Amino acid sequence: MIERKDGAMCLTAKCAGVNTGMKVLRETITSEEWGRYDRDGYLNLGRVLAEDDLAMLQERIDDIMLGKAEIDYDRLLMQLDSPDGKYENAGQQSRGHKGATLAYRKIQELEHDPLFREYTEAPLFRQICARVYGAETPIAAFRAMFMNKPARQGTLLPWHQDRWNYLDRDPLITLWTALDPATIANGCVQIIPGSHKQGVINPEHTSGFLNETQVQEHTSPDKIVYLTLEPGEAALLHNWLLHRSDTNATDISRRAFSVCYMDGDTVASNGEQYTRLLW
Repeated sequence: MIERKDGAMCLTAKCAGVNTGMKVLRETITSEEWGRYDRDGYLNLGRVLAEDDLAMLQERIDDIMLGKAEIDYDRLLMQLDSPDGKYENAGQQSRGHKGATLAYRKIQELEHDPLFREYTEAPLFRQICARVYGAETPIAAFRAMFMNKPARQGTLLPWHQDRWNYLDRDPLITLWTALDPATIANGCVQIIPGSHKQGVINPEHTSGFLNETQVQEHTSPDKIVYLTLEPGEAALLHNWLLHRSDTNATDISRRAFSVCYMDGDTVASNGEQYTRLLW
C-alpha cells in the first residue's frame, strides 16, 4: 500500500500520485502477430521493459524475498523452492514471509504490490485482454506471481496446461515476463506449439496436469520448443498450451513475473475472490 498526501491508502502508484516513470515499450500487437499466436498458442512479444524499469522490478522482488519491502506479507502467498528439485518437495504455499532468502519458488498475489500492479495494468496488456475477452468485459488477475528458479536449484515443473476445474469459466491468457535471462540451462519454459488447439486434455486434474499416458501421447521430444527470453522480454501464452520447465543448472537465477488475466465475472466454487484491475 502507498499513502497518498491526503492520507488515503492506495494499491497503485498512479492512485497515490507516485510517478515511477514505468512504461511498457510497445502498446499493440499486429494482425500478423495475432495470427501466429492463434496458430501456435504463444507469441514472443520481444523487449517490453526498459533497463531502468526492469531494474526496479528486480530490486523490488528481491526486497520482498528478503523481507525488506513495505508490504503486507499476510496478503502474499509464498512458497520456498524444493531442496532437491522434485515438485512434490517444494515448500508449503501459504500466506506470510518464510524468512529472508532468495530461494523462493513462487510469490503470488503481487497485484497487491503497487509497482507490480502498475506493470500489470500496462496499455499493451489491456489491449490483449480486450482482444481475447472483449472490450467491455471486466478483467481480474487470477494470478499475478513471481516464479523463480534460484541458481543451482529450481523445481522441475511437470507437463501441464494452466487450467483450473473449480472456475465457472477458463482464464485464457498469461503474460510471462523474464526478469533474468531464461535459457535452456537455467530452466526456461518448454512448450508444445499448437497444443492449445487440443482443448483441455486432463479435465479431471484440478490444475490441468497430465498423467503419464498423456505425457507420452502429447509431448514427444521432437515437438518441444524452448522459450528462451532475455531480461525485459515477455511472452503471451494461451493457458491451454502444454508446457513444463526444468531445474536450474547455472549460477544465474531465473526470475520471472507471470500474470494470468481472467474474465472479472468468473466465479470459483471454492469461494476464492480475485482482484479487479483498474481499467
